[in-house]
Amino acid sequence: MRRTRRPDSPVTRIRRGQAAAVSLSALVALTLASGPAAARDDTRLGGISWEADLSASATEAGDVSRTGSGIRLQNSGPAPASSRSGRGQGTVLLPPHALDRAVDVITPDLDATVPTGAQVVVDVRGRDGLGRWTEWREARKDSPALLPRAVTLVQTRITLVSGTDGAAPAVSNLRLSAVLEADPEKSLAAEALTASVYATREGLVGGTTANGHVIVPNDHFVALPSRRGLSPKGSGQYSVRVCGPTRCETAPVWDVGPWNTRDDYWNPSSVRETFKDLPQGRPEAQAAYQNGYNGGLDGSGRRVLNPAGIDLADGTFYNVGLNNNGWVTVTYLWTGTGAPTTSFPTWGTAVNIRQQPTSASTRVAQLPGPTTVRVQCQVHGQLVEADGHSNDAWSYLPDYGGYISNIFIDVADSWLPGVPNC
Repeated sequence: MRRTRRPDSPVTRIRRGQAAAVSLSALVALTLASGPAAARDDTRLGGISWEADLSASATEAGDVSRTGSGIRLQNSGPAPASSRSGRGQGTVLLPPHALDRAVDVITPDLDATVPTGAQVVVDVRGRDGLGRWTEWREARKDSPALLPRAVTLVQTRITLVSGTDGAAPAVSNLRLSAVLEADPEKSLAAEALTASVYATREGLVGGTTANGHVIVPNDHFVALPSRRGLSPKGSGQYSVRVCGPTRCETAPVWDVGPWNTRDDYWNPSSVRETFKDLPQGRPEAQAAYQNGYNGGLDGSGRRVLNPAGIDLADGTFYNVGLNNNGWVTVTYLWTGTGAPTTSFPTWGTAVNIRQQPTSASTRVAQLPGPTTVRVQCQVHGQLVEADGHSNDAWSYLPDYGGYISNIFIDVADSWLPGVPNC
């Protein structure tokens, strides 16, 4: 059966490539050197440059205003809930930029006004030919972003943080250049990292997360202490599988914290953003609390009062069986490739992922809105009807451990091309 959606479908949809903005806290200031930074020849190995169109942001969060062709942070803005920062913040997420060649090193050339104590951070990520997004990497002129693999689509986000006195930074221009390193052989591990970490309940209903989501009762998401794995609002592009005393849940990463904001402990020590002397899978807060690492302080100099490496929203916290803060097993799903997969966009809101290819099966996850999913295989299962369409094909999503009806895969074919049978 072939599915063709009607253009007037009542199901809420978001334009492909559109993503929500993020607001981050306690970011390290971007160094605006007065002299020339270490230069890179952007023609080396087929380099390419482009001007970022700051007036064409995909989304934004916080109190960000337009200043001609630039952007400026106003004196007030929401602070990320989990990090509990009181400083005004805002982020602009630019639309993805398609390149005609593969790159893996990206350098920004930023024109910005940054008052004392204020911060401007440029992060970039890329998508490869298999549809996989890399993690976000901070890019500075004196320290270009090195992506973990070659990409042909680059997305940029700019985060502005006010000074301690409320002074607001502004960006007037951003130019990016990119090259392919001589040895681009970088790949994900076959298996995603799984670690045992201490979980705390985030709560904070009514607060705003680092990606602009307003927390509601019984919410389902997590916070991790680095913006490198932060999903755009409404997406599950970076998700974890959390297993507690009674069950497991796959939840998106929508906030930054607890304790730290630059501790991507799920990465190997060699590429970890900070605390590189700690082993992979060990949060800095855990080392500080248990072993007195860093004098028992977090990255901001606060005394660490628990070993938390993940915050769980209330719905996730209680769903996995926690009644008090405690240890959970977490799989960082974007860190591995596993079996061969093909990525496809989805459509629709509140789309359920089921344990088996039937709507009567246990729900294991839910996609809040359109996103990109990795499909490992597909089967014929229960016939599903939605918005005047029907389809009996279901796809297995390894990142969520369950099946999605192919009716919500945003392609014309009912049976996905190039995807094997389960």
